[in-house]
Amino acid sequence: MKNSIVWMASYPKSGNTWTRIFLANYLANAREPVPINQAHRVALGDSVTKMYRMVAGGALDVSDIDRTLRLRPRVLRGIVANNADINLVKTHNARVVARGVQLIPENVTRSAIYIMRNPLDMVLSYARHYGMTLEKAVETVCHPDNANPPDEVTVAQFMNTWSEHVRSWTGKSEYPVLVLRYEDMLADPRTAFARVVQHLGMPLDMERLDRAILFSSFEELSEQEKKQGFVEKSEHTERFFAKGQKDQWKTDLPARLVKKMKHAHRKVMKQFGYLE
Repeated sequence: MKNSIVWMASYPKSGNTWTRIFLANYLANAREPVPINQAHRVALGDSVTKMYRMVAGGALDVSDIDRTLRLRPRVLRGIVANNADINLVKTHNARVVARGVQLIPENVTRSAIYIMRNPLDMVLSYARHYGMTLEKAVETVCHPDNANPPDEVTVAQFMNTWSEHVRSWTGKSEYPVLVLRYEDMLADPRTAFARVVQHLGMPLDMERLDRAILFSSFEELSEQEKKQGFVEKSEHTERFFAKGQKDQWKTDLPARLVKKMKHAHRKVMKQFGYLE
């Protein structure tokens, strides 16, 4: 069994989907964009209920969080059992121990790509995606016990606060972690996505890179979603690919909530250049 998992990790609404769609297009190296509803095949989700039911060998009550956590090591071993050199796995979990279970164990891990976004912009997308008021979204991403509850599609996910999540993935590690800021990906996608390709040990072909960037542009993804919908879209929103811009918080996030976010996340925001 190889330690072959490369985690595609992020707090929700931070650029994980964009990165995975880019990789789908780079790997396909086709003359037409990969359909957005096929891009998820590039990276498994670590919290897909179906995988836990397969490991359980039958019925599984996903509301029994302790049981699903006990199944997690077997789910991850199942992912690496194909003996591939790399298995890309998407996660929104923090790199922590939850109820005695290490969520991101080293014995199956090759490396990680961690994508972060200015929390002042992230929380706007978070509110839309989860159907929350801005006040509730701010409260949620500042709460140390923040977690996504289980449902028929996904088991419970443990995120903690935005700051704790970032610290967990960017701190000392026994394996390589490529840290990317969403804002840098927007400003210079060639450099950012070239780093992704090189991190995975793939040959860097600039023509192929530029084509994959074009095929995963916001305009392309938005147009595809308009025509065919998107399987990852929340039931609470009309569109998954809404704007994808930076600094929306300056006009859309009330001053009192900006102040609350900065107070809660000041140290990490400053560390990663989100505070002057």
